[in-house]
Amino acid sequence: MPDEIELKLTPDEAALIVDALEADLDGYRESAEEARRDGNPQDAKTFTDAAERIKALLSTLHELLPGQAAP
Repeated sequence: MPDEIELKLTPDEAALIVDALEADLDGYRESAEEARRDGNPQDAKTFTDAAERIKALLSTLHELLPGQAAP
């Protein structure tokens, strides 16, 4: 698999992806907190790692979209 791929999106399409990723980010953060409360550190780490990867991707997308604030 290549290290990078090139996508051509309209700003509206990219904004839809950002919205979906922000919802996923919230879900992973909530799941990590729930796993911590339930005493499951491995799941908490897994969900936290996923949230961090989504946050990094969102940061990249926000740089490409005018008028988008970073999360």
